[in-house]
Amino acid sequence: MLPLSGLTDEQLHQAADRFGTPLYVYSAAELDAALGRVQQAFSGTRIWYAMKANPNLTLLRRMRAAGVGFECVSAGELARAEHIGADAEGILINGPAKSDAEYAAGARLGATFILDRPEEVALLPAHARVLIRVNPGLPVSTHDHLATGAADSKFGVRPDELPATLSALRDAGHTLQGLHLHIGSAIRDAADFGAAFERVAALRAMTGPLEVLDVGGGWGLDADLHGIAAQAQAAAAVFGAALWVEPGRYLVARAGVLLTRVMGHKTTGRAFTLLDAGMTELLRPMLYGAEHPVRALWQGEQQQVSDLAGPACESGDLLGRDVPLPAGATRGDLLALLDAGAYGAAMSSNYLTRPRPAEALWDGQEWQVIRRRETVQEVWAAEE
Repeated sequence: MLPLSGLTDEQLHQAADRFGTPLYVYSAAELDAALGRVQQAFSGTRIWYAMKANPNLTLLRRMRAAGVGFECVSAGELARAEHIGADAEGILINGPAKSDAEYAAGARLGATFILDRPEEVALLPAHARVLIRVNPGLPVSTHDHLATGAADSKFGVRPDELPATLSALRDAGHTLQGLHLHIGSAIRDAADFGAAFERVAALRAMTGPLEVLDVGGGWGLDADLHGIAAQAQAAAAVFGAALWVEPGRYLVARAGVLLTRVMGHKTTGRAFTLLDAGMTELLRPMLYGAEHPVRALWQGEQQQVSDLAGPACESGDLLGRDVPLPAGATRGDLLALLDAGAYGAAMSSNYLTRPRPAEALWDGQEWQVIRRRETVQEVWAAEE
């Protein structure tokens, strides 16, 4: 059994043989289990899914059926939320540089706006519902590209800007629902959350009582959710506010596996295992230095260490460094990259005119194709 993916080796071989590789596969059982862990830890808390982690319509419909709302950061994500039937009470719109089209779509859908900078007050549609995103100015234990609550990040309103922002919102006739806080993704040290919650709670003297405190997400996959929840609930109580959370990666990462086949081997100054998947299918290792657990689906008594190299003509096209694998892999052997359900398929690209991979969901009884594999003709269709 693969760790926490909910999928067996036999099921993964079946999916790869049936649908080809590269291929994203998901376990419905693990999707449900991840949501259940959040619901249990954050009892009574409103849960919003950060759609950017994985916007597949089938996954979104499952979450909507479970009562989850959606945090959207583009007009396209707003359109997805509308397409699956999310209503005004189930949509947040976030982002540091919203377009006119996004303000208009948010207004039409009745979404709650997450305000990211003071001058945005003048751009909001009339009588908007608003959460102010606060930047606590704290270093956090994650990759620089994932740190959103640091003093030098592009996100949020500085605490010293908050009084003037609150006044401007009132003068413009908008409704302040509360404050929003999100310090980053894949946070390694849970103490970072406690420090951020304390800093936002200290703003109570400026804001007075609030309806909502939204503390975002960003928890590591092995985080103590009950401990984080207790600290978040204490911060919300300072404001007399309801607590909201916005998990993204946590809800979908461990449910997803990227399946890829061995294309060959090569040794230069380093040893490489060549794969049919790479940066066009899984960008996180190149973008964030992300390390995904790997499971080789072939047998071999001895271990050998190699880098996992994709097919692109890019030196950075590596899915792993110094990965121990069973010796003796031959062309066509199957490899599984775990914890790939978040920011995997969502960030896949058509670089090199590579069709994006198919996606399939195991519902406990059978495989369901939830995104068919693109053809090369579809890749260039908009150019004709």
